[in-house]
Amino acid sequence: MSMRWKLFWKGWDMTLETLGARADALKQEIAKTVQGQDEIIELLLVALFSQGHVLLEGPPGTAKTLLARSFASAMDLQFDRIQFTPDLMPGDVLGASSFNFKTNAFVLTKGPVFTQVLLSDEINRAPPKTQAALLQAMNERVVSIDGEDYDLGREFFVIATQNPIEQQGTYPLPEAQLDRFLFKLNIAFPPADVEMSILQRHATQSLDSRAETKGTAKVLNAEELAESRALIDSIILEDEILEYILKLVRATRNDAEIAFGVSTRAADALAGAARAMAALSGRDFAIPDDVKTLFVPAMRHRIVLGPGAEIEGRDADQVLENILNQIEAPR
Repeated sequence: MSMRWKLFWKGWDMTLETLGARADALKQEIAKTVQGQDEIIELLLVALFSQGHVLLEGPPGTAKTLLARSFASAMDLQFDRIQFTPDLMPGDVLGASSFNFKTNAFVLTKGPVFTQVLLSDEINRAPPKTQAALLQAMNERVVSIDGEDYDLGREFFVIATQNPIEQQGTYPLPEAQLDRFLFKLNIAFPPADVEMSILQRHATQSLDSRAETKGTAKVLNAEELAESRALIDSIILEDEILEYILKLVRATRNDAEIAFGVSTRAADALAGAARAMAALSGRDFAIPDDVKTLFVPAMRHRIVLGPGAEIEGRDADQVLENILNQIEAPR
């Protein structure tokens, strides 16, 4: 069996079938509390296994926070949450050093960023300086405090939520931080039948909101996550897939409706996500449909639309879908 299909390393016996079983177990546990968001959950898994971070956007009441909490509850990983507010300071996120007069030395008080899964709730309600405090942590999985670097570990995974910009009391995320998110996932209100199902289920449950995730089993630990990521790392993209990604990315830089296209970092992130999606689909190779599925959620937050698109009332998704239709996929 080839390296792509099976991984033997440090005693691991890891296959695509094992990875698929773990992903299915995660989906089943999350579905116990969150309904009607199968596509969003699938992309959350792609981000987790490809070491990316996710930004969830939607109006209040669309279960963004519940989805993030349910996702974290299904994993045996350390979890913490930051509720972003206008008065939140960078030190409230990262932590700070203070002088201990008893020991005559500085002592670090770690902030909530020192965890494995971090929920950054309503991140666009904090001012840009505080939002940017997460930047280094997301990019390097390292935090610098008073000139000292502190490692956060390879498991560090950020799920951030935000309300749409048109909601009062919000601040746009800095462009540099947006680029650190692998996906921006838009969550809308569910269809009527799903909404009715949610109401029926909640009508028989405790009114305690904390009870929603109490029955969630932990089906993935840090070692299993490392195994899964190592298997995905063994998947190699063919040149025709890389060329397809490159054509799509370069098209964003030449499109008349886009003022600023995406970077090489965005292309690299899309390629990594395609490897994860291939593995989660039970394949040791990526196909053009993997790239098509991931292109819009991976790029919608990275482009800046030009005045022409804004005048025509076209959003980022429509412009990116048009690029997908223009660029021929390999056969």
